[in-house]
Amino acid sequence: MNISVVIPVFNEKESLPDLVKELEQNLASYEHWEVIFVDDGSSDGSTDWIANLCNSNPGFKLIQFFRNYGKAAALSEGFKVAEGKFIITMDADLQDDPAEIPNLVAKLQEGWDLVSGWKKLRLDPLNKRLPSKIFNFVTRIMTGVKIHDFNCGLKGYKKAVVKSIDVYGGRHRYIPALAGQQKFKLTEIVVNHRARQFGETKYGGYRIFHGFFDLITILFLNRYTQRPLHLFGLFGLVFILVGLGAESMALYKKIILNSTFQKHFALIMFGAMSFILGLWFFSIGLIGEMIAVSQQGQEDRVRRFISKD
Repeated sequence: MNISVVIPVFNEKESLPDLVKELEQNLASYEHWEVIFVDDGSSDGSTDWIANLCNSNPGFKLIQFFRNYGKAAALSEGFKVAEGKFIITMDADLQDDPAEIPNLVAKLQEGWDLVSGWKKLRLDPLNKRLPSKIFNFVTRIMTGVKIHDFNCGLKGYKKAVVKSIDVYGGRHRYIPALAGQQKFKLTEIVVNHRARQFGETKYGGYRIFHGFFDLITILFLNRYTQRPLHLFGLFGLVFILVGLGAESMALYKKIILNSTFQKHFALIMFGAMSFILGLWFFSIGLIGEMIAVSQQGQEDRVRRFISKD
């Protein structure tokens, strides 16, 4: 059986030795496996440590970025080179337990396309747990995907899932939602969560606001990428009708009431501006969104890819 484990890394040198030891223990029962570390611009020596590991152990591979691009970019590049039938993602800070890998694989073998971890007993401070609960509650309602923990890094996928999902920006938080939109079969299992042993968390309270903006983007792209004028056309039509209505009122007062245009200059300008704004809704907003989507992934992120095969 082929197993790929994709692990984003950003300044986690102290955690890496213990993580590698646990990975080797829990992957030993599989005939073919690979661990792909994606170094997201580390500056603490993590890169060199992993590079030395890769040179001595062909089961481990390294993708090194030029700079810090974020977790979504790291997962995206890891997915591109992953060769396993089943692909596991986890964090490098030892809070995700590698002993859960066999449980995720077993669930995938039951026929599920994506298995998401649920950190039911979460060993994080309140200022991290509370925003996460709010985030998961809102996401569950707005996407219709009935899982408890969208942001858990410990997940299992069939290869077809990761090859069909475009992950960028903050979309890694919504991989279950993206998979659900494409009608993949999803489930979740309770996973062991451990307290952070080394370093400090890379996430702050601002993440909840970024997350909601990303959620709006995902919902928009899902509904309107193939039919964008259903949204922009609606707003554009409203403003155009308002503009035409204002101009018609000015003409009515001129022709029927024998008034002068000078007395209704403000109304005429309001109508003209509304009409122009309506046209802009048909064009500028739509073009901006489509360009943003089409340009994702064009920048070369990878500095080197180490694999001793």
